[in-house]
Amino acid sequence: MKVVLIIIANQNTMNLPSLKRVNFKKMRTDVREAFKNLAEGGFKKIFSQIDQLGIKKGVDTMGIDKFINQCALMAAGSGVVTGVGGISTMLIGTPLDLINLITQQFRVTLAISYHNTGKYKISFEDFFKIVASSIKADTKLAISKNVMEEVAEKILLNLGSKTSRRLVPVFGAVIGGTVNYLFIKGVAKELKKRKF
Repeated sequence: MKVVLIIIANQNTMNLPSLKRVNFKKMRTDVREAFKNLAEGGFKKIFSQIDQLGIKKGVDTMGIDKFINQCALMAAGSGVVTGVGGISTMLIGTPLDLINLITQQFRVTLAISYHNTGKYKISFEDFFKIVASSIKADTKLAISKNVMEEVAEKILLNLGSKTSRRLVPVFGAVIGGTVNYLFIKGVAKELKKRKF
């Protein structure tokens, strides 16, 4: 209880942005631009940063369910940090939270792919078909900018529906962590149903 009061007291004494000073129209435009950039090369960059052999070792050591849970907890951590300070941390932390959430989604996808096929090294194109199908994007098309934009849009919709609740400090931390955790668990559940 004391921790909650300290956080609220500190937030009230700090000069934090208020909703009156936030330009939501500009924020929406900036988010759309960020997702366009993400679709145009960001996904591939995130994918190339992931150690596929490390994922294989993690699944072999922990088992698939513990590995998935670890990824979900890592995603929840960034959701908590983004939501803990209300609007001030949300504005700064949301892009980092999104990158971490996508990274954890990719790690879970690679882990389940390895678990089901025994192959830990896959190309970005094959990988992205799996990602697109896990969020029900149209995978009959060749992997193109449009499919990547559709995936980015669906990720945005999944996150955006809960973002306004993150504006309330402490409660926002619980919401942010929970949303991210459940998102990763949901992706894993959907992937486990699919044939690779």
